[in-house]
Amino acid sequence: MAPGDHLRQIREELAASFHERAALIDGALVALLSGHHLLVLGPPGTAKSMLADEICGRLGGAVYFQWLLTKFTTPEEVFGAVSLAGLERDEYKRVTALKLPEAHIAFLDEVFKANSSILNAMLTLMNERRFHNGNRAERVPLIALFGASNELPEDDELQALYDRFLLRFSVDYIEEDFRFLKMLQQGAATKRTSLTLDELARLQAEARALPIPDAILRILADLRRELKRAELVSSDRRYRQSLDVLRAHAYLEGRDRVAEEDVFFLEHVLWRAPGERSDIRATIHRLLRGYEDEARELLYQSRELRDYANRSWESRDLQDRAVVEAHTKIRSIMARVDRILGEASERGRPLDGVEAVRAEIEDIQRRMLEAL
Repeated sequence: MAPGDHLRQIREELAASFHERAALIDGALVALLSGHHLLVLGPPGTAKSMLADEICGRLGGAVYFQWLLTKFTTPEEVFGAVSLAGLERDEYKRVTALKLPEAHIAFLDEVFKANSSILNAMLTLMNERRFHNGNRAERVPLIALFGASNELPEDDELQALYDRFLLRFSVDYIEEDFRFLKMLQQGAATKRTSLTLDELARLQAEARALPIPDAILRILADLRRELKRAELVSSDRRYRQSLDVLRAHAYLEGRDRVAEEDVFFLEHVLWRAPGERSDIRATIHRLLRGYEDEARELLYQSRELRDYANRSWESRDLQDRAVVEAHTKIRSIMARVDRILGEASERGRPLDGVEAVRAEIEDIQRRMLEAL
């Protein structure tokens, strides 16, 4: 099995253990592939830390660091204690063994409880993958940091930390009863597919190499414009980094290039408050599939006209008039479908759905003419 297949197998195994978490699982794997950080908002007991721990456990040789932050958490707890031997040499240096600077995967619970003594070092570590230890800026092996919180940050000082999380998810307790019962009954996983760090590095390189067609870039420009109209504004940096997410998601899906379907995943990237996510999802759908929705609505109208023409009429003359009336309106509908096809073709959008609609409407037209 190829490493890419291993990754998708891990995805399936995690989905079997973590119910109603498919999008979050994809987000965690996309974070690993893209090297970006992920935030999970939700109440305690929604398997946030368990998922991060499970993912790290499937990376052979990876160091995992987990910590619950409070306003009293000290830098020593996160970055390591000051080296006494270093102080004897007049060096202020931390012993970072088993702490955040040596972790490949990290999970920080209540991440927005970070105080100012921790915040600056954490920002540099997340953004630049460097940790200033004494008089040296050391490279850190961090692949992705998973943060969790019950609420959004209110302090302006924490907004920079919040912005470092490119991928954002909001979770709640299991909603469906049958999945809740399944969770209660499930035992320990019997199969645990894993990857080595070298294999993951190869997957990351392959994901980064996936091409992004110009049509996708144009879609992002259109999306930014539409969201801006709705006062849903994201920074240029976030849009630039979203290209990494698109490539990683396309790779996770087994594609050889980024496709329109991957753009839908940006609903987990472009929101600032959880309530915005549904608006962003609707905007993406309208932008990418709105033309198909419009075509389907025209199909429903054509079917209604067909049923109107085929109803039982009191006389042949009344029926013929109804058929002519319906046919005239359907001919106008067909012109609108052709316009939709032309616009979609110019934008490089998939045409199969609209072409299927056109074929059905054309068949309705033909049958009406045969009835005359």
